[in-house]
Amino acid sequence: MKSCYYPQLDETVCAQVLENGLTVKVIPRKGFTKKLAYFVANYGSVHGDFSLDGQTLRAPAGVAHYLEHKLFDMPGGRDVSAEFAALGAVTNAFTSYDMTAYYVSCTERFEECLALLLEFVSTPYFTEESVEKERGIIDQEIGMNLDAPDSVVFENLMGAMYAAHPIRVPILGTAETIRQITPQVLSRCHRAFYTPRNMILCVIGDVEPEAVAGIARRVLGERSPETAVKLRPWQEDMTCPTAEVAAVMEVAMPMFSLAFKCEPTPPGEAGIREEMVADLAAEALFGESSELYLRLYEQGLIDSSFSGGFETVDGCAMLLCSGDSRDARQVRRAILDQGRKLAEEGLSQESFLRMKRGALGRRIRGLDSFDATCFRVCAYHFTDFDYFRFPEVYHSIRQEELRAFLERVVRQERCCLSVIDPPGKEETA
Repeated sequence: MKSCYYPQLDETVCAQVLENGLTVKVIPRKGFTKKLAYFVANYGSVHGDFSLDGQTLRAPAGVAHYLEHKLFDMPGGRDVSAEFAALGAVTNAFTSYDMTAYYVSCTERFEECLALLLEFVSTPYFTEESVEKERGIIDQEIGMNLDAPDSVVFENLMGAMYAAHPIRVPILGTAETIRQITPQVLSRCHRAFYTPRNMILCVIGDVEPEAVAGIARRVLGERSPETAVKLRPWQEDMTCPTAEVAAVMEVAMPMFSLAFKCEPTPPGEAGIREEMVADLAAEALFGESSELYLRLYEQGLIDSSFSGGFETVDGCAMLLCSGDSRDARQVRRAILDQGRKLAEEGLSQESFLRMKRGALGRRIRGLDSFDATCFRVCAYHFTDFDYFRFPEVYHSIRQEELRAFLERVVRQERCCLSVIDPPGKEETA
């Protein structure tokens, strides 16, 4: 495996693309007892349209998440979770808008755990009975989300802000779409996207990199099947089709989620640079140490629940903030005003440099978390960027880029507000 040392981070990463197309990255951490492996598919809930074997196909919303659930079933009635528990390991998985991750954490018998992780994720086994049973479980999960104000306020925001992009549909799908999911649909999507060249294996801990690559070769073989081509018929104007959406739920305090629509970030370093500029813009605009945050907090318009940042998904991006507020519309006006002010006046050079140092420090401290490191290595790999190069990108960012981003993005026509009021509050809003 090729080894690369990053002196600014004092980190070494060993990487190799196997004969079957799988990317393997190992981050050795000598002396640590914990070992963590992430096996991740470049496939999420937004990837419903694709072509495979010369056919253009569309999968029902919620397939990626359904598939994540069902891969824990193995032929012969094997219980994957019980097998991991017998090895003294903890395993889990998650589906996001643009990736699906399976992971295992252990302190002993790592090679057995890694082999089992690779085996069950690469073994599609779907019966009519088990798929139908899972439908009821996911239906309950969808119902729980519909009763969760945090989920509703965000999903309402996505539905109002986007006209075509599938981020407007919940990751879980809907009660209607999951009824269209069959064993055949799951098998087709697994074949389309769970191919070695569309996946990455990332391992961190006191492990031998060559041994990790050897296990991957043994379990997955050398075969390199065709990966589906993702289709992205998502033509989005930067103007939000709906400026505001409101709902009523049993909440103690009105809550909101507000976002500014951004152009999708390009692949590679240009995209990561845009993301880091946007992160700094979010910090300058409404971060905890910003002028606006302190003023809104003192006025009682936000509280400690307030947070914000920059979010990217395949094909879309947004500057986002959320929290509880007695007057979310006043918060929106204040953010728009402050965005214009910062675009015109900027920050003092001292404040800008201090903010950059703080942001870089948080990223570096994040490397202490095995989970956060594996997640980011995988996510950035799919955007064609080596995550451990982030310090050099941060160092090169200029304040003019931040001001240009705010001027372009923090505009009324790009803004969408989602509000949830308690019963009775909407009558006086």
